[in-house]
Amino acid sequence: MEPIYDITWPIAPSLAVWPGDTPFGYEHIMRKADGFAVNLTTLTLSAHTGTHADAPYHIVDGGEYPAALPLEKYFGPAHVVTITRQSGAIFPSDFDSHDLSGVQRLLIHTWVSERAGDEWPQDFPYPSVDLIDWLAARGVVLLGLDSPSVDHVDSKDLPGHHRLLQHGMVNLEMLCLTGVPDGVYELIALPLKLTGVCGSPVRAVLRSITPS
Repeated sequence: MEPIYDITWPIAPSLAVWPGDTPFGYEHIMRKADGFAVNLTTLTLSAHTGTHADAPYHIVDGGEYPAALPLEKYFGPAHVVTITRQSGAIFPSDFDSHDLSGVQRLLIHTWVSERAGDEWPQDFPYPSVDLIDWLAARGVVLLGLDSPSVDHVDSKDLPGHHRLLQHGMVNLEMLCLTGVPDGVYELIALPLKLTGVCGSPVRAVLRSITPS
């Protein structure tokens, strides 16, 4: 069996979230220890908890909710590429030493994957609009990051988010690519069928592809 890499952050109360967002929590409504037939818990979390997919409604009133996202973009061949940039905008030149022939989904591995889950990354690298345009011209349908956003942490106009939407590209944020060698894999990272919300946690996995 080909190895499977789980590239999802574990969701726990200690998991760092965007400053001001809702941290993950849970409450036991029933417990077997108290005489109930089952353990039953209620979850509290943000739509952007941990590894997640943004939905257009995140940035556009009237935009699609996760339930309407095109599932075919969230599974299929994906390139994992490690870059050395520590902060600031990521440009096409950051990939000069990498072969992206036939890339359909690009997952960018940076230092952010190597932090502890309870540490919030500061001044993380993010894709430039030039990079998004460059990837769209190559036919890329999904851009995945281990950082928390496709825009600078202090951005108010969110040019990266809007440019992805303009090109019909989808994105994943907060991947955990620690221990994943660069290469081409099969990605599976499906959003939940949620309505009325701005994003969805995903369980993102990579499966090695055997060369034909």
